[in-house]
Amino acid sequence: MEAVSDEFEAKIPSSNGQFAPLAVRMRPRTLDEVMGQDHLLGPGSPLRRLIEGSGAASVLLYGPPGTGKTTLASLLSQATGRRFEALSALSAGVKEVRAVIDLARRRLTAGEQTVLFIDEVHRFSKTQQDALLAAVENRIVLLVAATTENPSFSVVSPLLSRSLVLQLKSLSEDDIRAVLARAIADPRGLAGEYTVTDAALDHIVRIAGGDARRSLTALEASAESSLDGTVDVNLVEASVDKAAVRYDRAGDQHYDVISAFIKSLRGSDVDAALHYLARMLTAGEDPRFIARRLMIQASEEVGMADPTALQTAVAAAQVVQLVGLPEAQLALTQATIHIATAPKSGGVVKAIGAAMSDIAAGKAGAVPPHLRDGHYAGAEKLGNAQGYKYPHDHPDGVLTQQYPPDELIGKDYYIPTDHGYEREVGPRVTKLRKIVRGR
Repeated sequence: MEAVSDEFEAKIPSSNGQFAPLAVRMRPRTLDEVMGQDHLLGPGSPLRRLIEGSGAASVLLYGPPGTGKTTLASLLSQATGRRFEALSALSAGVKEVRAVIDLARRRLTAGEQTVLFIDEVHRFSKTQQDALLAAVENRIVLLVAATTENPSFSVVSPLLSRSLVLQLKSLSEDDIRAVLARAIADPRGLAGEYTVTDAALDHIVRIAGGDARRSLTALEASAESSLDGTVDVNLVEASVDKAAVRYDRAGDQHYDVISAFIKSLRGSDVDAALHYLARMLTAGEDPRFIARRLMIQASEEVGMADPTALQTAVAAAQVVQLVGLPEAQLALTQATIHIATAPKSGGVVKAIGAAMSDIAAGKAGAVPPHLRDGHYAGAEKLGNAQGYKYPHDHPDGVLTQQYPPDELIGKDYYIPTDHGYEREVGPRVTKLRKIVRGR
């Protein structure tokens, strides 16, 4: 089983290895070199105590790529007196997990505790995660697991409850700039052999998106392309195609981005809505999913304040179905702009919500006899459909007649706002209710 540790160390080459990628060579060697995670590394914090060898809690490190999860695990292996084992959820199965636990149990009898690091733990199946429970609970191993996905969605509840969940944050622009400055000057990095212009640094910071590894990869690619030791913004743009969008269609970022998209539509911020739309499209989100959300939003956020919003959203969904990408991007954009800029009303949601609430409360009385179906033999003898007044026989097309069950007479579900078209429909609803109810 010692080979497991060797395998992990192979993934983290020595910072002195001249052929290792820049991001590996510049991996922090001490806690003081870790950027952007001050909220987790303050004096006395669980993570600092763990790394310094005095903590005993298992930990789930949750955060975006390039924020230092693997670095912290590496520091933990160096700083603690515990034995260190590592598994990757991409390649390990239940057999490998149990083998590490058996080894840790034997070590424990000799007074040695084992730290088990699992990368990409969200990729472990429920069975694989369950195999860890007893060992974590009995502290046969001290678990340090890393995940880019929200553990609430990707880690089984028993394991979640036995671990500290520590969320790493994306690095700020200042943090990324500091990482780059260190890499440019440090002997492990570019050793001061390259001149990087301010504009080039600004561009790398911008495309990094809070990911230190991505920023260092961009810097390295640009430096390798330099013929005279100068890295300017044109060289960076030529060396790095585009900023990869941080987005996992099956993970936490999927839910965060679509949530932000929905809330931007609701809040009438058309520019933010377009940003999140572009983010989803660039990341390869299924356009049918986006179209479905737009159709829902058209009724949920706009409703009768602009009934044409739903027509636009449905039309966009049809374009997605009939034409496909990339052209369908325009229809999705049109629907996004329409919904974001339309007057807003929650009247549709509130109306059906109030009606459903009454149904749930048992307010579902008998259908009035004159409204019941009369198209079958014997209906007349039961009193069904007798006395029904046909509205089109009245000059105004509306007349006084009971429609709801007895216990719901006079109940108002739809409350129009004074936004958009509802300014017009509101007085009409009031007038119709007076006629229908005979008031």
